[in-house]
Amino acid sequence: MLAHGSVLVDQFLDPETLRAVVEDERTAGLDATDVAVMELADKVAEDATRLNRSRLRPPAVARSSPTKDILDVVLAAAARCFFSKVLDGVGAEPDAKYQALDPGLRDTLTVGRPIARP
Repeated sequence: MLAHGSVLVDQFLDPETLRAVVEDERTAGLDATDVAVMELADKVAEDATRLNRSRLRPPAVARSSPTKDILDVVLAAAARCFFSKVLDGVGAEPDAKYQALDPGLRDTLTVGRPIARP
């Protein structure tokens, strides 16, 4: 969350919007496609076995994204889950550079282990 959130704040969103997205992407002012992509990624991360062909094509995604784009979301979510489990498994802490984030945003984005101290 810290790494991805930092990129989003640096390149795409202001801190308040990012906090709103983390709290509930459906009410954060995102377009329907972005919300559908996030919801699909959440479903993959939570329990990919619940997905089937009909659930892989939520209406907002089906209208605007071909099958390849849906596969990209599934692959990205699965890769992030894998990498997060590896980091958790070896006891990695988030880099100390994240201490420099706005405290409110930093707290919102910190999940799991605390940020390493410099």
